[in-house]
Amino acid sequence: MVLAMQSTQRQGLILASTSPRRRQLLAEAGYAFEVVAPRFEEPDDPLPHVSPMMHVESLAYFKARSVAGEYFQQTILAADTLAFYDNTLIGKPSDADDARAILTRLAGTSHQVITGVALLAPASGRRLLQHEVSIIHMRPLTSRQIDDYIETGEWRGKAGAYGIQDHGDEFVERYEGSFSNIVGLPMELVGRMLSNWVA
Repeated sequence: MVLAMQSTQRQGLILASTSPRRRQLLAEAGYAFEVVAPRFEEPDDPLPHVSPMMHVESLAYFKARSVAGEYFQQTILAADTLAFYDNTLIGKPSDADDARAILTRLAGTSHQVITGVALLAPASGRRLLQHEVSIIHMRPLTSRQIDDYIETGEWRGKAGAYGIQDHGDEFVERYEGSFSNIVGLPMELVGRMLSNWVA
């Protein structure tokens, strides 16, 4: 991973994301990078005729591609995270009522958290798309627990309406797979992708 970090520093790594959680994870891993907001409006509905994994990979790619013109010589990293339950993709809640409905639906169940990751080198046209899947087993929740969490506002901007890295961890009985994937950027996968990218 050290070689990957050194190489990406030389060529310039762009994180196309507005997520403070992804920025923190990448910084804590020791990467040097610049943060740029993607110019891509996420669709309200799932992409037709694609799997959940392909859906999040595609959204990550569209985010990376949206800033390719301004950062033509750099390597662009982007990601998209969604929850998946009962054959339905669940993104960020639109408001408090939506967040309450999502948490009520997920309480006492198991669901997947899927993150698509894209690397793009506009100058060469090279791209690499992969994904990571983790499983969350949630505790049963009372209406009071859900309402109290809604009042914190921590549901905003989070797929599935909760954050495992904050008070939302009280809802989680256990999880399987990558913790950083659940937070929003699977660092184990990102490390492998960047190592292969510069190899």
